[in-house]
Amino acid sequence: MRLTVVAVGRMKAGPERELLARYAERASALGPSVGVSRVDWREVDEGRAGLARDRRVEESRAILGAVPKGGWLAALDERGAALTSAQWAAEIGRARDASVPAYAVVIGGPDGLDPALRSAARSVVSFGAMTWPHQLVRVMAAEQIYRALSILAGHPYHRG
Repeated sequence: MRLTVVAVGRMKAGPERELLARYAERASALGPSVGVSRVDWREVDEGRAGLARDRRVEESRAILGAVPKGGWLAALDERGAALTSAQWAAEIGRARDASVPAYAVVIGGPDGLDPALRSAARSVVSFGAMTWPHQLVRVMAAEQIYRALSILAGHPYHRG
C-alpha cells in the first residue's frame, strides 16, 4: 500500500519544512517493514477564485486529481473524529490489511475543505478543535504518520 499526503499550498522554507522532512524521511524508511511501499508528499496550488466556497471547490478538484485512485481517503478537518495515535495506526493497518492500494491523507487550504470532499472521505480525522496553521498541520501529520507506522512495526517510538 502507498501512503500519500496531499496538501493545498506550498511549504515555505524554515524550521517547519525541516521538521516535516525529518518525519517524512523516518516514515519512508519505516514504511516497507509494515507493508507501506512508499510515502508520498504532494502539494497542490491554492484556489484563485474570489469566493472561499469557489476556492474550496477548485482545491477539491486538484486534491482529487493528486490522490491515487481506489484508495482510502482520510480528510484532516477540525470537525472530524479525535482519534488517538493508536486508533489512527489501526485504521491505516486496516486499510493495508484490506489490500487498499493507497491511504491518502488530505489537508485543505486556508479556507478548509470543500464539504463534498469531506463527505466523500472514508474517514475524517481531527487534530483537535483548534485551528492550526497549515505549515504546522503538515508537520503534525508527518509525525503522526511516522508514529502510526512505528506502532504498526512494534517500534518503541510510541510509548503511550
